[in-house]
Amino acid sequence: RLTAFEIVCDELPGTLICDSMASALMNVTEGGIHACVVGADRVVVNGDTANKIGTYQLAIAAKHHGVPFFVALDTTGIDVNTPTGAGIPIEERAAQELRAIAGVQVAPEAINVWNPAFDVTPGSLIAGIITELGVAYPDPATGEYDMAKFLADARQANGASEPPAKKQKK
Repeated sequence: RLTAFEIVCDELPGTLICDSMASALMNVTEGGIHACVVGADRVVVNGDTANKIGTYQLAIAAKHHGVPFFVALDTTGIDVNTPTGAGIPIEERAAQELRAIAGVQVAPEAINVWNPAFDVTPGSLIAGIITELGVAYPDPATGEYDMAKFLADARQANGASEPPAKKQKK
């Protein structure tokens, strides 16, 4: 809902929906979704992107419906030392977060739980990666990103220097 406040503040068009409505809205032919833009915690060299859980399934739905899927982040979130998303460690959240709501048990204690905090969206599902220095697009010939090259070229073109190293989340 933070994004909704920013959209209203910046006077951009937007509609607030719950996560599970996205695919259905993408299927609407009139007044549906024209593009999907998500934030990201981390983007690696090949464009694979780590973000809150559910981003990957949103990208798959967008691809299915022909909706361009974009990722937006500050360049400090680009990790030029990790070649692919396979190198991004994914935090596992506490099982009790799914078994109970406000302290009330809603699922059996004995049920196994898989509760990752993030997922990794493959760069192949991403139409463009939006940064403060410009938009990175996949190479037209290969369909792959080279975020290290994008970052170096964008900094040179914008006269920007290398920012201090950002400590990556584990």
